[in-house]
Amino acid sequence: MQNLKLPITIDPYKSAQRRLECEGIFELSEMNRLLAVCQNNSEHVHVKFNFDVDELGLVVISGKGSASVSLTCQRCTDTFDYELALDFTFSPVKNAEAAESLPSYYDAIELDENGEVNLRELVEDELMLAIPLIPRHDLKDCQSPADSVWGELPEEHDKPNPFDVLKKLK
Repeated sequence: MQNLKLPITIDPYKSAQRRLECEGIFELSEMNRLLAVCQNNSEHVHVKFNFDVDELGLVVISGKGSASVSLTCQRCTDTFDYELALDFTFSPVKNAEAAESLPSYYDAIELDENGEVNLRELVEDELMLAIPLIPRHDLKDCQSPADSVWGELPEEHDKPNPFDVLKKLK
């Protein structure tokens, strides 16, 4: 299968009327916001888009995608490979008021001044949301210092209870 570059922007209404399905790639090097928080392992983000009209007459943009990136482990500060997976469903809206009237199972995406959706920004946003809040290795793979203990508290030393003095007053 040949990897085709996807268009950056597209008219979702015309695409939904044609029930367009497109699959291709975006260059990971062009996603500056994403690369500010991780390093790229692969050159491309593979994405598949489906444009459709649902039973309510709403235009729906759904799709799946994946990209391989390197993240910094927050325990040991080493980098590790991570596969970002996307699965999204959007409905384009003209403004915030229209977004409020969408069913809860759709995310809203605002149209630009030309009535189009920026697919590359949509994918970049979804990739950034797919990054774990606290990226880290599996505990067995982590190169954290040996004196670190995860999930266990040190034993308490026997300390005298300060209220024992009050018992003597009784």
